[in-house]
Amino acid sequence: MRKTVTATTPLEEEPPKKGRTSDSAAGMPAIISTVKHGISKMGFIRSFTNLSRVNRFGGFDCPGCAWPDPDDKRTIAEFCENGAKAVADEATRKRADPSFWSKWKVSELSEKSDQWLNEQGRLTHPMILEEGSDYYEEVSWQDAFDLIASKLSELQSPNQSIFYTSGRTSNEAAFLWQLLARRFGTNNLPDCSNMCHESSGVALTESIGIGKGTVKLDDFEKSELIIVVGQNPGSNHPRMLTALRDAKKSGASVISINPLMETGMIRFKHPQNPLEVLGYGNTIADNHIRVKVNGDQSLFRGFAKTIISLDRCNHHFINEYTNAFEQYRNIVQETSWDKIVDSSGVPKEEIIRIGTLMSQANSIICCWAMGLTQHKNSVATIQEISNVMLLGGNIGRPGAGLCPVRGHSNVQGDRTVGINHDPPEHFLTALCDEFGLDRVKNKGLDAVESVKMMNEGAASVFLSMGGNFLSAMSDTNSTAKALQQCDLTVQISTKPNRSHLVTGKTGLILPCLGRTERDLTKHGQQFVTVENSMGVVHKSTGRAKPASRHIRSEPKIVCGIASSLESIIGESDIEWSEMSSDYDLVRDCIEKTVPGFESYNRRCRDKGGFYLPNPPRDELKFKTSTGKANFIVNQLDSIKTDNGKFIMMTVRSHDQYNTTIYGNDDRYRGISRGRRIVMMNKLDMEENGFTEYHNVAITSHFKDSKITSDGWKVIEYDIPRGNVATYFPESNVLIPLDSVADRSNTPTSKSVSVSIISST
Repeated sequence: MRKTVTATTPLEEEPPKKGRTSDSAAGMPAIISTVKHGISKMGFIRSFTNLSRVNRFGGFDCPGCAWPDPDDKRTIAEFCENGAKAVADEATRKRADPSFWSKWKVSELSEKSDQWLNEQGRLTHPMILEEGSDYYEEVSWQDAFDLIASKLSELQSPNQSIFYTSGRTSNEAAFLWQLLARRFGTNNLPDCSNMCHESSGVALTESIGIGKGTVKLDDFEKSELIIVVGQNPGSNHPRMLTALRDAKKSGASVISINPLMETGMIRFKHPQNPLEVLGYGNTIADNHIRVKVNGDQSLFRGFAKTIISLDRCNHHFINEYTNAFEQYRNIVQETSWDKIVDSSGVPKEEIIRIGTLMSQANSIICCWAMGLTQHKNSVATIQEISNVMLLGGNIGRPGAGLCPVRGHSNVQGDRTVGINHDPPEHFLTALCDEFGLDRVKNKGLDAVESVKMMNEGAASVFLSMGGNFLSAMSDTNSTAKALQQCDLTVQISTKPNRSHLVTGKTGLILPCLGRTERDLTKHGQQFVTVENSMGVVHKSTGRAKPASRHIRSEPKIVCGIASSLESIIGESDIEWSEMSSDYDLVRDCIEKTVPGFESYNRRCRDKGGFYLPNPPRDELKFKTSTGKANFIVNQLDSIKTDNGKFIMMTVRSHDQYNTTIYGNDDRYRGISRGRRIVMMNKLDMEENGFTEYHNVAITSHFKDSKITSDGWKVIEYDIPRGNVATYFPESNVLIPLDSVADRSNTPTSKSVSVSIISST
């Protein structure tokens, strides 16, 4: 009989330690960390060979973030510290083979930390957790495929199945995954974008007609002013600091807007420049605006009010290319300064000062990440930013544009090739025409809706290609209950994680190749393609020996499931077998169904790849309902709390990537030996009688529901009063499933109302 498993991370036994925050990013500590992780996990030779191929022409795409590579030239080390950690983690010499799984009960493993689970190494064999068993056992690939096919075919409706995808998945695997789902008959294709940049896509599609950014990497060196808002590049997109450094050298000013002053925005020492490593480095942010959590919409309304009052709008651009300016100007003028200041937490004179700087700049880039996208009013906030950028005509010209910085390396590409629970009609039409499929008419489930449907028993087969859905999602306990309601859960993964332990009645683990590894088929060496944050599609070719001869590529796994399924429900004209071994055929299919991929197989082999069309950036054309860029009028909205409560936001530490935990130290913030941390303003600590390392319990409040989590320790930190910060995934348990962004349905991980009390 399977024992109870633990869905959340275990309490920490060792007390945390708070030291001095770093005053510069990268530099010698980053070099030391890179060498340490590389040699300890891969060994010297594998470290050299793997790291020398990261993001290089003819090499493999970093499995970390989606920051773009230079188009025409690459340095000898085209990676950052966190990228090196991701590569070392994937290419580790450790193995979680069948002997490992036979040694540990699933219930015992669930008591281990996420870091410990990750450190067990690469998965080597397909494994099955039978109903009622507490041990995984080895299973053949064919038996695994047949089991999946059998469970899918037994469903009363295809919509009782869910096909989840992480942003690590290649274009080829993602296209096959969505093709499998739609061949089966469902649009239930939630992905990690539902949890991060969905708000950006919804907001920008309405505003400018495309759910992507409008800048290229070389625009940074042409810009006069770069605004970085709701983002921590030093830990989450470290190579962005090089672009900011180069922009500063070219004369740009940089403004940082964030509740926390992050080290990467203070000073940067480029690890490949000895003078910077040993010297002072480069100052990044010229100004830091410490906005309240969830105060960004009001702050940008204040910037708009300043620009309009100074009459520094680009009226030629507005008249020629935009719609609804008058309506927007009216609501801006009607918005009181008292409301703007109260909601943003920024003094009026500071807002006017920065707004004046913006009005004087001829080219502005505005960058943002999840600090903006995970609030109830995220869509409105991003549209407010778009409005401000339209005032100055800062779209479609050199050095200017909107720049949502994506997280996982191919999350944008996955969406481009069809991973979408609500796909556009033209894509479905092209897909059905090409493959002779019946149109799937209903909208599919996103991530939050998937959890709800599984909890209601309305979905009972959950398949995940990559990622760690349990730990990444909000409301961890509700997500765990949902997965356990399923008849079958399937995880296509490279390493053990908590989603392998909290399963349906039957659980499958299917081990797949990583980015670093060689993919040989009967047609020879294969490569895959990815799309970065700025719309460049390029190839990625692994060269390392696979971790096990028993693991398979993601395209081969998808095609194996599809072949077994069609042996039961009937064959189609889709050439699953051939596509599993010749990815050129997959790319041919993408070319026929997705606009912008003309001559895909030829162009992806070009040095550096190719740019996908971006009408606002390339032609000043806006495929919106009005045919122009739209000023969107939204009422100001910010989260309010009762007296004695706080607004909690979740953040990453410097020693993690998404839900993968490399260690318990957050070097830049000076926090070590712990992750169950509450960063709190000193005055708030004193008012509540908390001392450093005080034991507390946190309770989140949403409507009439409460969720409590114990075992947290308070640390004094420079954060606005009334706001606190905690690390995810540990604090995801506190984010109510129903607390989501308007219209994008993204979990509100950056604005949760909480109370904090002493705990024994």
